[in-house]
Amino acid sequence: MTTTTTTAIIEKRKQFSLAKLLLEGRAFLALILIIVVFSLLSRNYFTVENVLIMSSHVAIYALLGMGMLMVILNGGIDLSVGSTLGFSAIIAGFLLQGVPINIFGVTLFPSVPVVVLLSCGVGALIGFVNGLLVSKFKVAPFVATLGMLYVVRGLALLMTNGLTINNLSGDPELGNTGFEWLGFNRILGIPVGVLIMIIVAIVLGLVLGRTKFGRWMYAAGGNERAAELSGVPVRSVKIWVYVISGICASIAGLILASTLTSASPTAGNTYELTAIAAVVIGGAALTGGRGNVRGTLLGAFVIGFLSDGLVIVGVSAYWQMVFMGAVIVVAVLLNTLQYGRRRKPTAPAAPAAPAAAAPQTSDQSAPIGAAKD
Repeated sequence: MTTTTTTAIIEKRKQFSLAKLLLEGRAFLALILIIVVFSLLSRNYFTVENVLIMSSHVAIYALLGMGMLMVILNGGIDLSVGSTLGFSAIIAGFLLQGVPINIFGVTLFPSVPVVVLLSCGVGALIGFVNGLLVSKFKVAPFVATLGMLYVVRGLALLMTNGLTINNLSGDPELGNTGFEWLGFNRILGIPVGVLIMIIVAIVLGLVLGRTKFGRWMYAAGGNERAAELSGVPVRSVKIWVYVISGICASIAGLILASTLTSASPTAGNTYELTAIAAVVIGGAALTGGRGNVRGTLLGAFVIGFLSDGLVIVGVSAYWQMVFMGAVIVVAVLLNTLQYGRRRKPTAPAAPAAPAAAAPQTSDQSAPIGAAKD
């Protein structure tokens, strides 16, 4: 009897593990399905060159998604990443065109490394303001970052009068050339933007999996009050995740501006929704505390390969929106299945026996919860 019961339990666990494996690997399975379908529809889809081109597009989504993942793991949201992307590109274009110093009658032309550092610094500053509003002033993340979305986009439009900054190649005599290296050059045949995406993914993966800060992030996202009582510096962690998100958005903006050789104040419009979609498709919970970099990367590849595949086979732009929306809705439903039904209510405990019938001993003095733990 006991052997039969044990065997049944083991079989049940095996079935559950298989279902769980399929559910957790849904982003990878979706990516494989997309590749197979579009490879059958177009022989040019899965060639080496086209995969590299699509991967360079994915790098933009992935960088935004990984920054967004940090915020969502902490239980927040960042709607300003698209505007930060565009504003960082405008800052880079403004610096490469020359910064006039009217007092001294000179114009400064910073080198490309300085331009990159300053642009990333702007993204970090935007993230810091977001984190400060959310952590110190207790503004709801949705409201704070939505307001910052409009502020940053407005600043980009004011700086350019709504015009695009063209010709970011620089001048050899001024020493500010090489910006196009980010978007066009390749190392060992791999686009630089893809390599940057890989480096950022490795760094953030190590931060989440191997550092105290990563554990704090998961703890605060899972239960902020409990994490605070356990000694986690919740406010500092919250500020830093928004700073990381801002930096990732700035890097994405620089790569996009380098690829287009121009900086538009409207660049990155609605990209915040794409970043959230990559995180959700990758299996992260919007309530915080669950998710990883690997899943977000897969989610970004799903979005990028799907959108590029629809373009290659000639699907209308309107239908592309329909397909992308359907993918996001399905991803949210699967997240609900994965996380929403994890804990089921237990049956009420049987009433305790009278004290006279069962005298309490020293072994029975521990709380009931301790035995369950």
